[in-house]
Formats: sequence, structure tokens, C-alpha cells
Amino acid sequence: SVTVRAALVACLLLAMPAAAVEWTSFEGPARGFPALRDLAGKKLADGDFTQWIENGALHIRITYVGESRRIEEQAVFRQKPELIQDAWSLREMRNGKLYRQFEVNFKSGLVTGKKQEETELEEFSEKIDVEAGRAFVGFGFTMAIKGLQKRLIRGEHVELQAVGFSPKPRVVDVELSYGGLDSVRMSGRVLQGEHFIVHPKIPRIARLFVEVPDHHIWLTGSAPVSFLRWEGPLAEPSDPITRVDLLPGGPSEAAAPVGTTGRRN
Repeated sequence: SVTVRAALVACLLLAMPAAAVEWTSFEGPARGFPALRDLAGKKLADGDFTQWIENGALHIRITYVGESRRIEEQAVFRQKPELIQDAWSLREMRNGKLYRQFEVNFKSGLVTGKKQEETELEEFSEKIDVEAGRAFVGFGFTMAIKGLQKRLIRGEHVELQAVGFSPKPRVVDVELSYGGLDSVRMSGRVLQGEHFIVHPKIPRIARLFVEVPDHHIWLTGSAPVSFLRWEGPLAEPSDPITRVDLLPGGPSEAAAPVGTTGRRN
């Protein structure tokens, strides 16, 4: 029947992978001072966010400096004709010594890393197979959701690829979906944010050995769309769940639904 065919088409659209992340609002220089916190709202580190254009590409650098830790994330994107992540790196120092460092070159597929284990700094260099424009890591998912925001709010579930670390690299399919309009409390203010979920699609047998938490990203609903909050493990699935708030002051509280959650018209 027509009704059955329409339902089948709708189901297919909901699970349809994104061929590319449409990008119609090009970004330029920006500066911000986010805060890295635990889920109770305690500040762990002060942040410094910078983005700029260099050789036609969008560069982003985020640093967090705490009592004994310094974390720096960098990413490079193309914005024409669609959003494509070309590079990503994360470097973490603890007590003045290198604790871990990961680098991804999406163009060559080369991933390198170092991590301090019990007695020595272990290194790796591996090749991965990813699809340009569908593979992201780190802050790249905030950028991808900006481009997919309208589709996700309409109820689509979009599949992309993620590069994860444990600590060696793994390419994992992830499903992006919309979690509803939330009230987000930070820095003495109550803001409204669109809540998006990045869900790793881990095979059932693998889930017996490793638990990979979802990542949660909140964006402002009004144009221009901008970052509001992120929650998830920083780099590896075993990392504690932390929070990054756009505004650095306290206090910071868990997000709460505004009315009902789920798809909005």
C-alpha cells in the first residue's frame, strides 16, 4: 500500500549515511575561553580556543591548562565544497612530561601515537582506511553536527566514521541523532541548547571487552550556530567522562530537557 511504502522510505532515510556534510556557512577567525570540568561541575582546567584561516583551510587549536596537566587539541578542515577534516592531533602533558600524543592525517590515512605505559613511552604508526568527508575525530564532530543540524533535528539518524584510540587507532561507525532541546546551566546563566548524540556502533561481541561511551554535544539554536557544551571521554574510551563548557565561570550543572525531548518540528 501507499502507506507501507511511505513508511519504508522513511525508515531508509532515517538510517541513510551522509555522503557529505553540507557546509553553507563558512567560518573565520574566532576566540573563546572554555572550561574543562568533571560531571559534578568542578573546574579541572582553563581553556583557550582559537580558530583561524591559513592557506584556505580552517585551523582550530584548543588548549586546557590545569594544576598538573596541559592538553592541546588541533584540527584542520576544508570548507569547500563540503566540510572535510584533513588532520587532527592531541597532546597531553602531565607533570611536565609527555603522557600521550595522537596524530591523524586523513589525506594519507597515517595515524601515529605515543603513550606512557608503566615503564616506557610506547609508540605506534598505523594506516587506516577512511572516507573523506565522512570521517571525523575530536572537535571535528562539533563541526560536522553544525552542518547536519537541520537534518538531525528533523529526525534523521546520520552515520559517519570516527577514529578512536585504545590507545592504538580504530575506525568505528557512529550514529548521530538529536536528543531534544535542553536547558544548560553554566556560569550563573541558563541557556537553551540543541542536544546531539554521537553513538559508537560497536559490534555486540566487542562490547563484552570494551565499553565505548556516547559523546554529547550541545549547540546554540539561533544563527549563527555555535558550540555550547560537550560531554564524553577526552581521547580514549577508558578516560573519565568530562565536560567542556563554553563559559568558564561557575557553577556548572547537568543539562535538563525543556518540555519534552526528541524530534521537534
